[in-house]
Amino acid sequence: MDDRFTVHAPGGVAVSGDSIVAVGPGALEYEAAERVDCGGRIVMPGLVNAHTHAAMTLLRGLADDLRLDVWLMGYMMPVEREFVSAEFVRVGTQLGCAEMIRSGITCFADMYYFEEAAAQATAEAGMRALCGQTVLRFPSPDAASFEDGLARAREFIERWRSHPLIVPAPAPHAPYTCTPEILRSCAELAAEFDVPLHTHLSETLFEVEDSRRAHGMPVIPWAKKQGLFGAKVLAAHCVHVDEGEIRALKNAGAGVAHNPTSNLKLAAGVAPVTKMLELGLAVGIGTDGAASNNDLDMFEETRLAALLAKGIGGDPTALPARQALTMATRMGAAALHMEALTGSLEPGKRADLITIDLAGLHTVPRFERDPDALYARIVYAAKSTDVVDVMCNGRWLMRDRTLLTLDETELRREARARARRIDAFLDSREVSVLQKLVAVGGAIEQESFEVQVKARVPSAEQVHRVIGSDELTVIRGSRYRQQDTYWSFEDQDQGRLRYRQDEFLDEAGAVTGERSRLTLTGRTREGQFGTVLLSRSRYLAPAAHSQRFYREYFRPRGEQVVEKERMRWLVAYRGVEFYVHLDRLLSPATAGYFIEVKSRTWSRRDARDKAAVIAELLALFGANPDDTIADGYVDLVG
Repeated sequence: MDDRFTVHAPGGVAVSGDSIVAVGPGALEYEAAERVDCGGRIVMPGLVNAHTHAAMTLLRGLADDLRLDVWLMGYMMPVEREFVSAEFVRVGTQLGCAEMIRSGITCFADMYYFEEAAAQATAEAGMRALCGQTVLRFPSPDAASFEDGLARAREFIERWRSHPLIVPAPAPHAPYTCTPEILRSCAELAAEFDVPLHTHLSETLFEVEDSRRAHGMPVIPWAKKQGLFGAKVLAAHCVHVDEGEIRALKNAGAGVAHNPTSNLKLAAGVAPVTKMLELGLAVGIGTDGAASNNDLDMFEETRLAALLAKGIGGDPTALPARQALTMATRMGAAALHMEALTGSLEPGKRADLITIDLAGLHTVPRFERDPDALYARIVYAAKSTDVVDVMCNGRWLMRDRTLLTLDETELRREARARARRIDAFLDSREVSVLQKLVAVGGAIEQESFEVQVKARVPSAEQVHRVIGSDELTVIRGSRYRQQDTYWSFEDQDQGRLRYRQDEFLDEAGAVTGERSRLTLTGRTREGQFGTVLLSRSRYLAPAAHSQRFYREYFRPRGEQVVEKERMRWLVAYRGVEFYVHLDRLLSPATAGYFIEVKSRTWSRRDARDKAAVIAELLALFGANPDDTIADGYVDLVG
């Protein structure tokens, strides 16, 4: 797999210490303490997994068949906050290393939390890795703030930068989980120590469109503007990039990790790999983490990369087997900025190699007329189970399909035990909508109890007349346009969840701001006082994600949407403060206006007293007591 695609048949590889000293027939002339007969097998460079999260083997199969944001924010990150520790990362990385060694991988690019534990586990397993310490703009399992994450990355790089197997790196997770300051600081840190920088870029169309909305440009030019490419970047995914962005990546000397299985499974799309290669970009192949793949099999990944390029482009000559295998070896090492160390069998490079047995039924017969038939045999027919021996840095990691540096039995036991604990956590979390809301939305802001009533009013003029009169005191007022999506559940005791989008309007009706909130409304605690309801308990949380995210995360039984324009006042009447809302429904189209009056309460007696005052206010506004809608618009609509 050198740049001339030399094949020696027969031939040999001479290894001294951690390095290759000779390749080809001449290697057989060396005197050696150990001679290994590989007759009938392929000897080739170890595969390079250009992007993964090794410790996430312990989250394999946790949540599948979900969109990326629901998978990541709804399941992965909550579980990681609860369970990920240095010990979790150590065990998960060991499990990942065992699987990768069996797949013929000798080098991989990692990105995760507690990356020092990942580096230690990788080094003990004898593998080579680019280990990226994750930095995020919000608290993570190993850092309370991005400043802490950046400090952890610096300390990690300082301790590991001279290690023979580990190349440490900062890993700002992605532009959408980082700030411009984080991207700049990580790039400066990588440049200071002359180490690569590992990140995710342009993985989903939503990410790119959101960048256009927020910054007026796609992800790659925006990241460039933040100084990210002042470092040697390894960019994972790059699914949604155009030719100009590919040229920008090439000119910046960046490497790209193509992750076909993960991108297909999460429906992110297919990266334009053929165009990247055509323009001279260094593109490696990655498995991504086992939580989104769900394996670390580079034979499977390399075959899929070749087939996808053909199928998407409608060209069976696109990405031939030899080029695909180059991406999995030499070019993958170049994408990691580690081509001087590994990726091909050449004198001076580290002794990272594997042997493959191509005598299985699925790989015979053997044709020799076409020199590229060998590559096709490896890429299209061979499997990870055909790997017999693995050497990294001159040390055997697997001989005759037996792992030498890791205990598979113990790793299986550890994985089973951790899976049981995570299952128990998710089972307890998903007992109720409220617990799922806490898990994905953070801490509950408040629980409130109110006396409230909604009713039709004959006209808006009557309400405005009262508001402008001396009969009550207006403390403040505001104007909104609101869209409320109400979700109901099979179990009515779960309550009703509302996703509200507010647009703040000025006096001319122009939008001055936006806000999104979630409100979970439970069952009534106290009941009604005449036509006035003591409201259900209400739990409020910020809506940091899209409406679609919450719909897929909570999986409601039913959905109803109400759109309205709202005038809102905080008023004082008879020494009590009340909120008064005057609403005009836009959807569903219902004639007339509606008034809502409510006030917070703390006791049954207080609620009864306020209910009597609310009844007086309703009469002032001209509402018909027989036309009240105690439970709000949802019952009116549905």
